[in-house]
Amino acid sequence: MASQCCPARITLDEWTRRYARLRADGLSEPGYGGPLERHVDDGDSRLLGLKFDNSPAALRLWNLLLTEEARLHEARARGATIVGVMKDLGTAAMVAWSIPNVVAFYPDGAWWTPCLTEQNSRVLAIADSLGLDESFCPVRAMVGAFVNGEHFPIPDLLVCSAGAVCDDFSAIAQRLEALGHPIVWWEMPRRRRPDPGEPAIELPGGGTAPAEQVRIVEAELRRIGRIMADAAGASLTEANLVEGIRRANRVRACLRELRDLVFLADPCPMPALEILIAEMLAIHYCSDYDESLAVIEGLLTETKRRVAAGLGVLEPGAARIFWVNPVADLRVMNIVEDIGGRICGTDYMILHAIDAIPEDVLPWQALARTALADPLVGSASDRAERICRDAVRYHAQAVVVSRIPGASHCATEGAAIRELLRDRLGIPVIEIEVPSITDAVEAGLRTRLQALVEAARRERA
Repeated sequence: MASQCCPARITLDEWTRRYARLRADGLSEPGYGGPLERHVDDGDSRLLGLKFDNSPAALRLWNLLLTEEARLHEARARGATIVGVMKDLGTAAMVAWSIPNVVAFYPDGAWWTPCLTEQNSRVLAIADSLGLDESFCPVRAMVGAFVNGEHFPIPDLLVCSAGAVCDDFSAIAQRLEALGHPIVWWEMPRRRRPDPGEPAIELPGGGTAPAEQVRIVEAELRRIGRIMADAAGASLTEANLVEGIRRANRVRACLRELRDLVFLADPCPMPALEILIAEMLAIHYCSDYDESLAVIEGLLTETKRRVAAGLGVLEPGAARIFWVNPVADLRVMNIVEDIGGRICGTDYMILHAIDAIPEDVLPWQALARTALADPLVGSASDRAERICRDAVRYHAQAVVVSRIPGASHCATEGAAIRELLRDRLGIPVIEIEVPSITDAVEAGLRTRLQALVEAARRERA
């Protein structure tokens, strides 16, 4: 069967031929399925320069990702309330998804639009014209998407965390509000370590926070939950929330199992690019919970098959690299593998959306604990501590800290994480900046990553 061929990373042209074979063999697809190349006609020209996993499971993943905007417009047409949740990456969306007839998504995701469209969408040019130039994080693209209205539908309600957030994002969101898009703000305090003797509460993923901070965040989440429910003309009961947590944990458990298999197996059974996209499904289900779960389960099934058969998409012994922060240009994940590396662990700023939400405490407190576990609302040293633990667990031989252009949190945090990791792990660590399109700097980027791969190999020897 064509669906059971040897795992490989293939180009879009190769996928076109493979898709025809899969169809001839009776491939069953969801309603959003179809050949990948059709997305190029919709403007996603960066696909022409990527390499993809050749499994039907990966095909379904990419089609789910690239049809999200259509799904949101369908939700609007059927009368669902659309809530745009911004910045917190995981928790507010879960609250919204617990309310009947509400669909939640992160407008923040528009930061990948310049990459996928290779700047042809002009969302960054619009942001520039509004005073949000390249000195700001690429998430400024979401303002361009709101202005031109050519991407997602304008949400019925916008909520955004404030306080312990990236300064760039706060400024960008305020500019968006000034353009006539009202935002309901909720406070996220900077997570601190409890003082001696101060009541403390354990957080998902390790670490603690003062009980007082948990109470503050719980009250804020309750408040925005009421506002979301009122906007939808619905109620949000604790039973709804408990069910929402249970469903979220099902996705998260499946994703954690997938990550562990991929990061630990040799040869690497699934490419870094597909795993990056799969991780992002956890934050708001790509606007479809059922399909996100099915997609992750499909990737897990395929990965288990490959691991059991000793099959991989890369040669055995590829240099094991832990990656910190998501890349603005997706092609960088391909480059790492092209030069002999493989991703063996990640902190894409969303680990709190992958950790299990506590189910043995009251649901609002459970969500407050989850929100406070966000890697970016605490200190750089706290974040680095977890990266160290995970890097050891996944046998990392090197670490890349990927800076996001213009992002204020990257200006000093990256260097602090880099130095702590070097001291604690004793392995090569580099810091690089990845623009939305890397074509102009690709040669230099490859050289630095190749040097890291070679250094990792020397460490292994």
